[in-house]
Amino acid sequence: MLPTPETGHLSKNIAFESVYDPAEDTFVLLDALELDAAHLKGSTLCLEIGSGSGCVSAFLGQICGPSSCLYLCTDLNPQAALCTLQTGQVNAIPLNPLISDLTSALLPRLAHSVDVLVFNPPYVETEMDEMTTAQELGKIDTTWAGGEHGMTVTNRVLHGGLVETLLSDRGVFYLVTVQQNKPDQIILDMRQRGLVGEITLKRRAGGEHLQIIRFSRAPPVTAEP
Repeated sequence: MLPTPETGHLSKNIAFESVYDPAEDTFVLLDALELDAAHLKGSTLCLEIGSGSGCVSAFLGQICGPSSCLYLCTDLNPQAALCTLQTGQVNAIPLNPLISDLTSALLPRLAHSVDVLVFNPPYVETEMDEMTTAQELGKIDTTWAGGEHGMTVTNRVLHGGLVETLLSDRGVFYLVTVQQNKPDQIILDMRQRGLVGEITLKRRAGGEHLQIIRFSRAPPVTAEP
């Protein structure tokens, strides 16, 4: 079992109070990645959307190696980007944080190049004005307030064509969801975009029923002779 990356600096710096502390949703994602370690090894480009503390990308660095893969991490919060950078330094993984709204700073340059794409979105169902206020004020609530069905931010990634644009031929996409997000419907919707999804890990944490969905490109359809 791989160790959880060190993130003690997160609690020591008051500037990081708006950065999401690794919690049960983080840990179930780490476990899902470790289950797929054999496939993930050999990846050359990993991208985490909304890296927060940088814990997940640092963990990926343990799986894929610190020198054979490029680790890109986006976050709209400058303090999260700084925290991600420090997490990489503390754990000897060269993380490259970018201040960006989702992946806007990386397209189209990374089209069909990402081997591992990871997103732990704000997935908690909230009122839209609660989510908007949190975003405007830069509050910690931004990291979990997900609006209607907890899907407002997630849908920007899923319905905006980002996943199918970014993934390489061998690429995989990991998405953290809860039951209120309707993960089975997400899988059906993404099938229409040429992506095959399956729930690889489930875990109940308090009132949350966490589910990790893994997507990959659908195999090409070959005509029968």
